[in-house]
This record gives sequence, structure tokens and C-alpha cells, in this order.
Amino acid sequence: MAGLAAAGLLAGCSDILPNNTPKLFILTPKNTYDADLPKASWQLLVEQPDAPLSLDTTRIALQNSPTTIDYFAGSAWTDRAPLMVQRLLIESFENTGKIAAVGRDAVGLRADYVLKSDLRDFEADYTNPDAPPTVKVRLAVRLVKMPERQIVGEWSDIQRATASVNTTDAIIYAFDEALGAAMKRVVQWTLRTGVPS
Repeated sequence: MAGLAAAGLLAGCSDILPNNTPKLFILTPKNTYDADLPKASWQLLVEQPDAPLSLDTTRIALQNSPTTIDYFAGSAWTDRAPLMVQRLLIESFENTGKIAAVGRDAVGLRADYVLKSDLRDFEADYTNPDAPPTVKVRLAVRLVKMPERQIVGEWSDIQRATASVNTTDAIIYAFDEALGAAMKRVVQWTLRTGVPS
């Protein structure tokens, strides 16, 4: 009886508790690449990208002016942006079918190379008030040969995708498009920069 009473009390409370849960969004890994990608016999560790505090969050960033960062209300990523980008990069490398092994530092992979990166832009740009926002994704990467810790290459890229309309779903699709283009270029650059098998 006491258990039933407690369950009834909780059910009654759920009607009065506010629903402040944000709508969660995920992005997708890249799975299409140039046909002439080299096959790599080496193992790669993908570190979590460094990012400014404004982007190191689950909140989805937007920019109304060159000097301000705000966030979409009621929407969030499923992970902090750098962690999400790290996961998607690893899956994108796996999708090539061209690399012996790839993982994150937590799995204890004995890496031949380490991919270090900076996530410098990852926001929807609203600085043109008369148009839907343009998503901007900027990654800077360094490929480090282990165990020498020698940088064998550095590369940076910025990708943009404009939302078709000013709705959350369209903006998330633009994030997916811009990040996908950036990841494709990072993956292909990495496989071509490392010593081929």
C-alpha cells in the first residue's frame, strides 16, 4: 500500500514539474571519399579537439556579431562539441576502410600517428539579418609521428553551409553538411600525409 501511495504521489508530481529538457541533436560521420585514397597500415590515435570555452559545451552556438556568441534555446548536442567531433572523426576514418586501426586515447591504442586538432569555429552565423544563418566549421590539424613526436604535417580548413530556412532542423542539417565536408578533407589529408603502406 505504501509503495502504491508513493507511486501515485510521483505520478501526480510529474504533471506539475516543468519540462525544461532541451531537444537533443546528433550529427553524422562522413562515409564517401575519393576512390584513390591510399591504404594505411599504420595506427592512428585521434585526440579530442581543443576548443574555446564558448564551444566546449553541449549548447549549440550562434553568432549575431563578430564579437558575441549566443546559444539556441531549447536545443543541445548530445555531447560537448569537441567530444562529438572526435567521435565522428574516428567513425569517418573507419568508414574509409583504408586504415589499419583508429581510436581515441582512452582505448590505449599503440599509435604510429596522433592527430591533434583545434575546433576554432562551430557556430551558426547570423551576421546577415536578412538571410538564414550560415554554419561555419573551422578545424586546424597536426599529424604527429610517434614515438618521435615529430609533426609531419599541419593543415587547416574552413567549411560553410547555409541553412535553407531559419528553422532548427534546417540549421542542424547545415551543421551536418559543413562538418561532413571538413571531416572528409581532414581524413583524406591525414591518409595522404602519413607514410603509405
